[in-house]
Amino acid sequence: MESTYDYDDTVKHQQQQTDLGYDPNFVPDSVKSFVVHLYRHIREKNVYEIHQMYEGSFQTLSDRMFKESPWPSVDAISQYVDQDHVFCLLYREMWFRHLYARLSPTLKQRIDSWDNYCSLFSVVLHGVVNMQLPNQWLWDMVDEFVYQFQSFCQYRAKMKNKTEQEIALLKQFDQAWNVYGVLNFLQALVEKSQIIQILDQEKEGLEQFTATDGYDYNGGSNVLKVLGYFSMVGLLRVHCLLGDYQTGLKCLLPIDISQQGVYTSVIGSHITTIYHYGFANLMLRRYTDAIREFNKILLYIYKTKQYHQKSPQYEQILKKNEQMYALLALCLSLCPQVKLVEETVNSQLREKYGEKMIRMQRHDEEAFALYDELFSYACPKFITPSPPILEEPLVNYNQDAYRLQLKLFLYEVKQQQSLAGVRTFLKVYSTISVGKLATYMEVDEPTLRTILMTYKHKTHAIDPDGKVISTADVDFFLDDDMIRVIESKPAKQYGDYFLRQIVKLEGVMTDMDRIRLE
Repeated sequence: MESTYDYDDTVKHQQQQTDLGYDPNFVPDSVKSFVVHLYRHIREKNVYEIHQMYEGSFQTLSDRMFKESPWPSVDAISQYVDQDHVFCLLYREMWFRHLYARLSPTLKQRIDSWDNYCSLFSVVLHGVVNMQLPNQWLWDMVDEFVYQFQSFCQYRAKMKNKTEQEIALLKQFDQAWNVYGVLNFLQALVEKSQIIQILDQEKEGLEQFTATDGYDYNGGSNVLKVLGYFSMVGLLRVHCLLGDYQTGLKCLLPIDISQQGVYTSVIGSHITTIYHYGFANLMLRRYTDAIREFNKILLYIYKTKQYHQKSPQYEQILKKNEQMYALLALCLSLCPQVKLVEETVNSQLREKYGEKMIRMQRHDEEAFALYDELFSYACPKFITPSPPILEEPLVNYNQDAYRLQLKLFLYEVKQQQSLAGVRTFLKVYSTISVGKLATYMEVDEPTLRTILMTYKHKTHAIDPDGKVISTADVDFFLDDDMIRVIESKPAKQYGDYFLRQIVKLEGVMTDMDRIRLE
């Protein structure tokens, strides 16, 4: 497609923008060529070419010609694509995504984007969509849909400087980006696609959804099925933004994240899934589950990030990588299960947060402030889903949901800090009497028994199957007046060691080849 870009055309377009400002009806030849080719490839179900144009050509054109302005309007390009309704909806979806990424959308544009998603998803749910689209595009649709919902809630909650016109529009379009509407669309995509039944049948060997990455090689469409699949991740994300972690994890249950799946076929989907899964588990005190998954994804990013350097998602990958290291530091400070973390990840973690993690073990005000700092940096942008009361004195309340989640997290940290002394002594002794430990901790025996019960409560969590599981690195049981300590001994992992050595050997061989070439 590179040959379709004309340098003179680019100059002419930039001149047009300078002279007249943005003209939504001016369609440069390269854009004409882009939409005609994309339309043809979609009609022909040529997923490879669609992907090349979506990931490559669209970004290249955006960088060259639309850095500071939107793409031509859908009305201007529709004549080149037979006025095709579905293609125009897809083009507008990309148009709004580009607008959000490069410029600041107005309230009217936010509402228009909502209307476009309603139309697009309605066609998918109730029409006949006879096309195949790349997983990357289908993931971006769901991801952007949730992002724009989050962005709208944040925007709407900043009431202080709203103009009368904006308030009038908010009143007029009070159903735009409504939380029930967003959840209903995602849930409807899950149900209509029957993706949960498809994944169940796959376990019995009756379906090939994961093996084909969700694509239909029999001439059918992958759009509804894959949108339904990614909508489960979208639901997890929305519920995390609302602070409902239990429901979020329940929505993700049909996807087995211990295995490779369609969610791992797109790097953005893989990272978003594990980030929100880990965060939800952190908030539910299932620290070991969070640590295990953060360890796996951080190791994966470490090994593969160089392959994504030219990807439009690269900056987002790096940002989420840093946030997940911060969340891993929080998990390990509250539940010191370093044995669950692979050496490569552990060395990166020590480099980034080693000093802070040592200070977080002191259980003083400075440690408390560090928990606050890391949580604030790494948490999602929580939202208040309810619309503002427009008659009252206008105030900003976009930080309210975040402050509430921070308060709940720090309350948990305070409770955990009071148990630090118990953990320290349990690591030293294999058996110790209640009286002796009470003396060491400078409390009476009834108080110590209360502390021990609290320790038991705080180091146990309910897993997705409803079973009570221990998350403690050091556990104990009471035998009359004796405390008997059980230290967990995880199975040795030999695979990680060999993988590490293989990566080192590959590096040495690459260096040797380079020297030979020079």
